[in-house]
Amino acid sequence: MTHLWVRAEQRPNEERVGLTPEGAKALLAAGIKVTVEESSVRAIPLQGYIDAGCDIAPENSWPQAPADAIIFGLKELPEDGTPLPHRHIMFGHAFKGQHSGKALLERFKTGGGTLYDLEYLVDETGRRVAAFGYWAGYAGAAVTLKAWAAQQRGEICGPVGVYGGKDALLAELGGELDALNKGRPTAIVIGALGRVGTGAADLCEAMGVQVTKWDMAETADGGPFPQILDHDLFLNCIFARPGTPVFVSREALIAERKLTAIGDVACDPDSDYNPVPVYDRATTWNAPVLRVAETPVLDVMAIDNLPSMLPVESSEDYAAQLLPSLQALTDLESGVWGRAKATFLEHLPE
Repeated sequence: MTHLWVRAEQRPNEERVGLTPEGAKALLAAGIKVTVEESSVRAIPLQGYIDAGCDIAPENSWPQAPADAIIFGLKELPEDGTPLPHRHIMFGHAFKGQHSGKALLERFKTGGGTLYDLEYLVDETGRRVAAFGYWAGYAGAAVTLKAWAAQQRGEICGPVGVYGGKDALLAELGGELDALNKGRPTAIVIGALGRVGTGAADLCEAMGVQVTKWDMAETADGGPFPQILDHDLFLNCIFARPGTPVFVSREALIAERKLTAIGDVACDPDSDYNPVPVYDRATTWNAPVLRVAETPVLDVMAIDNLPSMLPVESSEDYAAQLLPSLQALTDLESGVWGRAKATFLEHLPE
């Protein structure tokens, strides 16, 4: 019997989950065994999974799960170097030249396990079957606006946290912008036709921010793109990959510019293809921005788990997208899972 083991997330500020109780009930009905770990932080209460009929396991007990269990989480595992013998479903961030990803792949090679990377679950056309993109863009634009507002007060953006829903986020952010008693900034979104860019643009428009929307057509010539510097905010919603152009180069730090806040929602600072190479590390909930220039200021927001700011809405949205693929877990050698395994084997170290 196929056995899906939903692990508790171990990263700070991570309350999302990729399977709802309703989804678990559907998997059980399809003959898939579902074990759900207890969690002290998960936004969706455990009782729903109990009521659905799932087995319950202690928090973070997945290393002791049966050898045939498929371990399902969202964010990365603790970087303790231990071999990984299980099959894992998660965002591994391991296939685009990330240095931490190389270490993760070595752990799979040593343990004999397999990574089915959620970012690389694609249909026959190469389109991702599920993504948190919309809520990443939405929350990323919100934090970048908060960074801009802090600059207007002569400050740097303070800590951010979890919101009970988007209405609470909009109310807080709107009040913060209104208190400035000045006009709204302008923003440019690159990748505006995708899920991430749509979320970013929607948040900006909800806040009365004028948005310039660019996508592949506007960036096809490879740059440079001086128009970006003519906006107050730049929101990068393009994931790094070979051939991605540089949108804001290091020369921009000393160039004449209006730009003072970058929201790198894609957040690939340690990738060889980073299109915003003015910073070198992800930012955090406690320190949401990295100041990379002073005259004028330029802050970069690069939080890599942005949808967790709205964990219930983002979990429900993502889980609904992913459920049809989870229902196909009984066949890991073809379809979406077969393609994901092939991608893993392609990148596995020799």
